[in-house]
Amino acid sequence: MNNREKFSSRLGFILISAGCAIGLGNVWRFPYITGKYGGAAFILMYLLFLVVLGLPIMVMEFSVGRASKKSAAKSFDILEPKGTKWNKIKYLAIAGNYILMMFYTTVGGWMINYCIKMATGQFQGLTTNEVGQTFNTMLEDPIQNIVWMCVIIIVGFFVCSRGLQNGVEKISKYMMSSLLLIMVILVIRSITLPNASSGLEFYLIPNFDKMLENGIWNSIYAAMSQAFFTLSLGIGALAIFGSYIDRDRSLLGESLNVCILDTFVALVAGLIIFPACFSFGVDADSGPGLVFVTLPNVFNVMSGGRLWGTLFFLFMSFAAFTTIIAVFENIVSFAMDCGWTRKKAVIVNSIAILILSLPCALGFNVLSFIQPLGASTTIQDLEDFIVSSNLLPLGSLLYLLFCTTRYGWGWNNFIEESNAGKGLKYPKWIHKYVCYVLPIIIIFIFVQGYADKFPQPWSYIGATIIILIVLSIPFLSWKTMHKKNKSITK
Repeated sequence: MNNREKFSSRLGFILISAGCAIGLGNVWRFPYITGKYGGAAFILMYLLFLVVLGLPIMVMEFSVGRASKKSAAKSFDILEPKGTKWNKIKYLAIAGNYILMMFYTTVGGWMINYCIKMATGQFQGLTTNEVGQTFNTMLEDPIQNIVWMCVIIIVGFFVCSRGLQNGVEKISKYMMSSLLLIMVILVIRSITLPNASSGLEFYLIPNFDKMLENGIWNSIYAAMSQAFFTLSLGIGALAIFGSYIDRDRSLLGESLNVCILDTFVALVAGLIIFPACFSFGVDADSGPGLVFVTLPNVFNVMSGGRLWGTLFFLFMSFAAFTTIIAVFENIVSFAMDCGWTRKKAVIVNSIAILILSLPCALGFNVLSFIQPLGASTTIQDLEDFIVSSNLLPLGSLLYLLFCTTRYGWGWNNFIEESNAGKGLKYPKWIHKYVCYVLPIIIIFIFVQGYADKFPQPWSYIGATIIILIVLSIPFLSWKTMHKKNKSITK
């Protein structure tokens, strides 16, 4: 434990943790669902749920990591009461990190690909339909998908091979600093466009009528899920960085800093996108195609658009790459905690991720006949569904139970660890909320994820059965642990 690597500075911890949380969900998903659910009206709900849902669980992940000084591969083994089986959570966490990278590396490759296309002027002179066809052509070309996916993986693991301080921390500092600088430049350009004020008005003034138009419960769920999933909670992706820090700062304060930075990037992304969309008369709620189809068309007709488009996709590439490096470090740490050297962990996992990522990269072309979730779905849709709608909420629920019940690590141990050091303290009065209310919110998000994916009656019945089976796993495990604890006490 004395040989455990550590961050060289508090700033390094905050930036790399924020880099893990800050991903394409902030700058891709956030703007278009904000546009769909009423601009600032949605943002107000999102910020509320970020505080009451995301922040408490983030503190728990950091606490488990710092107390154990291990990744999710070993943290539960160290902290669990003797005779219990909480360590089985590690398989869910490990699977979550690998499956996330199985599709995230392909999407990260798209960002670099588009950055190159924009920089070399490949969008210039194209019509609106031709810009849209560029995206479809990229998806249908297995070579493009595989090449850029490989670039992302090779560079990402190379950074991890340099070590925590000299590789992951150093590169993350440079990339996060560059990301923030590029965002400021793009915001200045965007808000000075003609008619940009209409976009700012849409974004910053709440429109509750549009929220009601789309359904208040749909809006609430969208805000909940965005606040929850934007932080990548539940698979130990953040816990590892807690294991790299000392106990001189309380974890609520540090988690709040990460949430603020994560939220700042998401909000500023909106300041870039909405004024530009309104300036050129395009829909701000045009779905995922907003980034790859709508915005390239905006840059195409904008003065100096080639430069601004290149900067935008460079910013998107950095947002994707900081997450990828952080999760790669987590994957490498799994192996290192099991006795491997960093070099061996990097080599083996880089090959493994290359192979595991191929189905997603080929799922839009060679393997497009595989439609696992119904017509027009892809392998990426399945992998995203497994992580976002299953592993993240279930993992968060298990972290929650582990940290709050006497059958796990326990509330007192968690509070002692989270409140060690200077800074904001985790309030003890919140105990009943995190024990009884927060689990219900997480279960709601989990169930609603299935309801959205399987809306047909026949599918909904099958999904309900799956939900009941899956939800029974943590509670049956909890009951088993309770019985074992009683026998141990006797």
